[in-house]
Amino acid sequence: MKHSAWHEAIKKELPEHYYAQINAFLNQVYAQGMVYPPKEKVFAAIQTTALEDVKVVILGQDPYHGPKQAQGLSFSVPNDLPAPPSLQNILKELSDDIGVKVSHDLTPWAEQGVLLLNACLTVPAGNANGHAGLIWEPFTDAIIKVVNEQEQSVVFVLWGSYARKKKALITNPKHLIIESAHPSPLSAYRGFFGSRPFSKTNDFLVENGRATIDWLR
Repeated sequence: MKHSAWHEAIKKELPEHYYAQINAFLNQVYAQGMVYPPKEKVFAAIQTTALEDVKVVILGQDPYHGPKQAQGLSFSVPNDLPAPPSLQNILKELSDDIGVKVSHDLTPWAEQGVLLLNACLTVPAGNANGHAGLIWEPFTDAIIKVVNEQEQSVVFVLWGSYARKKKALITNPKHLIIESAHPSPLSAYRGFFGSRPFSKTNDFLVENGRATIDWLR
């Protein structure tokens, strides 16, 4: 992980030597077989979005486990791949809420201050949630805590029961929590569609003197 404001802030939230344990875990699992995303993109979320720039956090569970999909950014895939079902529904809700985004790559969101964070940062090929409970949760919980401590107002977008469990980490009254059902086809019709998270986020950012997100980029 690059030394940055993230590095020191997260380190303060973790037990001593936790970074060394993460590095050992990464060396082990990438040596054993196919793991996603590519090793150089494991920390893409915090490498793309600087701590001081975070305006929005969109929390996913773990990376896509199919070939070439995972980019280290929650819900995002390269533009030359079809949108997975959850991303299809995110883009449908975005279209209904604000307008049409044609790309599947969400990097432009991350570059504007949207932290696209998965709770687990790696996954074995073809084995969804295969690294859950092994190493990542204390690290990504620390990221949420660090953002929670920021003075500037931030929107936390929690989709689905797994993400909503992280609500307990968000205690700063300056922030806004937007929660709904997950965009998965299994649950999107139970409250995700029609929730208008994108316009609600921008309304809150305007109210708090922060630049809005161009969600259509």
